[in-house]
Amino acid sequence: MGLRFLGLRFPRLGHTGAAILVAAILAALPATSFAQADPRVVPPKDSRKKLPEAPAKLPKVGADRTKGLDFLFGALKAAPDEASAKHVEARIWAMWMQTPSDTAALLMSRAKTAMDAQKMDIALKLLDSVVKLRPDYTEAWNRRATLYYLKNDYVHSMQDIQQVLIREPRHFGALVGLGMIMNDLGDEKRALEAFRRALAVNPHLEKVPDMVKSLTEKVEGRDI
Repeated sequence: MGLRFLGLRFPRLGHTGAAILVAAILAALPATSFAQADPRVVPPKDSRKKLPEAPAKLPKVGADRTKGLDFLFGALKAAPDEASAKHVEARIWAMWMQTPSDTAALLMSRAKTAMDAQKMDIALKLLDSVVKLRPDYTEAWNRRATLYYLKNDYVHSMQDIQQVLIREPRHFGALVGLGMIMNDLGDEKRALEAFRRALAVNPHLEKVPDMVKSLTEKVEGRDI
């Protein structure tokens, strides 16, 4: 059974198919140049890197979500210190986590509990239910992308990252996730570009500047 992305159908997805899928995801973002991922690279099965996620306690936020997010992203870039940035970042996560559906909120909470307990199959079923119930809820796609990443299922993770970025191109968590997948696959150019996109939105991400520095030396040095 094939998969369809951006009007293209892929009958089977091995590593080559994964590379094509990445190209489709990135084609939906602002124009830039990317090299094709090496289809021979096998992702490490023990990879368990931590992705950006919402803090345990989220502040209350107002109802005007769109204008509020625009303001907060501006404030995030202008934050004078890390403490201020973390406060603004938490408010952004709080807006992303908002859903008008009490059922979706409950399922998301149960999915997080299952993930924390390493009950990934249960968490996946719960997140599948949220996505079906509220396909407009961006954070359900992002949470499921994270779960797939932790399961080393990069193809399905990238599918969900695509859905996140279609709905919220500024989602720095999804962009970091994409960068980490590319890095695991050995595609340092695409990893670097994804990390740079994430930092352009949120300059205060932990560890990402170091990853950008390291990858910049490798990628730009290699092209000289």
